[in-house]
Amino acid sequence: MCRNIRTLHNFEPHATSDEVHAAALQYVRKIAGTTKPSQPNIEAFETAVEEIAHATQHLLDTLVTTAPPKNREVEAEKRRARFEART
Repeated sequence: MCRNIRTLHNFEPHATSDEVHAAALQYVRKIAGTTKPSQPNIEAFETAVEEIAHATQHLLDTLVTTAPPKNREVEAEKRRARFEART
């Protein structure tokens, strides 16, 4: 999976539509193997991003958990620490 796609479930505050769209865009870029589609593929690319963002938002809206919400800053610090350990 693309490293740039972050977990969006169980955060307080909830994931924004911009975060959901960014994750969908990263997913489509990864699957398509390109960051910018060719002219004939722009419509298919953008449609895929919108459909995946919609499905992602629906998933996030219906997921249920009993775990306490995660803190974005704490999770970001954990990611930075893992990155530092790899380098």
